[in-house]
Amino acid sequence: MLFDTGNNWITRLAEAHQAGRLAAELKKIRRYKLIIIDEVGYIPFDQDAANLFFQLIASRYEVGSVVAAAMIDRLVHHAEVLTLTGDSCAPANAASSLPNRTAQTETDRSPLGQDSQNLRRLAFE
Repeated sequence: MLFDTGNNWITRLAEAHQAGRLAAELKKIRRYKLIIIDEVGYIPFDQDAANLFFQLIASRYEVGSVVAAAMIDRLVHHAEVLTLTGDSCAPANAASSLPNRTAQTETDRSPLGQDSQNLRRLAFE
């Protein structure tokens, strides 16, 4: 898992782009199952930054998960993480509504695998 602010992600990608290694940097980031982008929208992106942000998100398509949040540290400061067990009805309903597709468990479909069960829900005090 990788975590950083939106501004820091853009700085990282802009530096890689200027050094001629943007593709290599995106490939390196794709190795992680989850990236978290915090403070999205806190500082507006210019056109170049928006393009780099799009490339980051597009490079994750069907490869890994992305969590984009607005100031996540303030949201979870007083949070308690709850681990829920059991199957969710949402993935079962989604899988059954798709034609010509073998039903899979939630863990099979999730890029996080077993870790997805540990990230299900936050409860706030």
